[in-house]
Amino acid sequence: MLTIRKIKFTYTQIIVLGTFALIFLGAILLSLPISARNGVRTPFINSLFTASSAFCVTGLIVYDTYTHWSLFGQIVILMLIQIGGLGFMTIITLFSLILKRRIGLKERRLLMESANTLNIGGIVRLVKKIIKRTFIIEGMGAILLTIRFYQKMGLLESIYYGIFHSISAFCNAGFDLMGKYQPFSSLTKYCGDIGVNLTIMSLIVIGGLGFLVWEDILENKLSFYKYHLHSKIVITVTIILIIGGALLFYIWEENNSMVNMSIYERILASLFQSVTPRTAGFNTINQNNLSESGSLLTMLLMIIGGSPGSTAGGIKTTTFAVLIIGSISSAKKTSEITIYKRKLEKDALKKACSIAIIYMTIALVFIMILCSIENFSLKQISFEVFSALSTVGLTMNVTSNLTSNVSKLILSLLMYGGKVGVLSLAAALSEKKEIIQLSRPAEKIVIG
Repeated sequence: MLTIRKIKFTYTQIIVLGTFALIFLGAILLSLPISARNGVRTPFINSLFTASSAFCVTGLIVYDTYTHWSLFGQIVILMLIQIGGLGFMTIITLFSLILKRRIGLKERRLLMESANTLNIGGIVRLVKKIIKRTFIIEGMGAILLTIRFYQKMGLLESIYYGIFHSISAFCNAGFDLMGKYQPFSSLTKYCGDIGVNLTIMSLIVIGGLGFLVWEDILENKLSFYKYHLHSKIVITVTIILIIGGALLFYIWEENNSMVNMSIYERILASLFQSVTPRTAGFNTINQNNLSESGSLLTMLLMIIGGSPGSTAGGIKTTTFAVLIIGSISSAKKTSEITIYKRKLEKDALKKACSIAIIYMTIALVFIMILCSIENFSLKQISFEVFSALSTVGLTMNVTSNLTSNVSKLILSLLMYGGKVGVLSLAAALSEKKEIIQLSRPAEKIVIG
């Protein structure tokens, strides 16, 4: 008698596999002739790349979104962005609530993993708030952008553009429809438009803060001392990176990528360039024109990314903060890591180091592989790899000019890994074995 062994998946594995399934479905839809503006079937590898980029809210593209994809294809991309931004478990919960289906303990555990929350209590209530507030913020952003776009477009077109770019910005996706003016131009046409710049930047920052921080701010208003330690770290690091990054970009790019801009435009462009690498993918200046210092700073901001439980990628602001504070504590030879008069848990530094090491190992390995396949400079390929792995979407025109399908698959995998999280992906791929409790003898080694 043949018996089939029941396969049990961990919560992390279910999220990883569910993400892959939705990307594959999106690729099938995008490969249909109806999805292309010219009515011709799009090669599946390019459809898969686009679906991966949309669902993983990255923004790297092999085709200009406006010139290649039809309205149907653009809507498929927009739906993938929205689902990817909220998390597919959040969308499933939304439909369960609409159908009045009971949400069991397993689904609640999956939601906790998907939303990066600290505990399972009140998770469904939190998801309801996330969905409601997401649509409110995106709606407000769409209205503001529609007003600005209406000056150069018709009413219906400006409304559609407002909705598309609001969702894309809030979900930190970076897809745009500005190919209407010039293919692959992103928001360069609006580099001096304060309304478009401030709206897009605000949506990016709000989306990148994370749902836990929203809850804290709405509950405690401007009483910073009442915030949870997580929120304090996220807000502090975010402010430092935006202001510090903008100042450095202004200094380094004044006579490079911003040489033909007025002081007013340089200030706007510097702020935008400081915000967008974490991790939106829109740009108001050509990334190929960045100085060497500006390019390196952009890559550093891409690596750090946004915050846990948000629509952004990267190693996350909290990981970066723990690494910096942990290094300072180690240099001072103190056993505890403290910030804002609070002590971090013992495993925090170990987890932060694991994320950073896995992230950089993956990035460096694939940078070397792509350098052996493609005829681009080390800077260009490094920029593209960090952009993919951190789900950013900024590009030095490498993605649209890739010569090998292997390269497209590699970048797709990097976007996928960046979306589910490098630590989650490593945990999902590793076989779960019974851990034998065995204490080994300790021995010192020399470090440093």
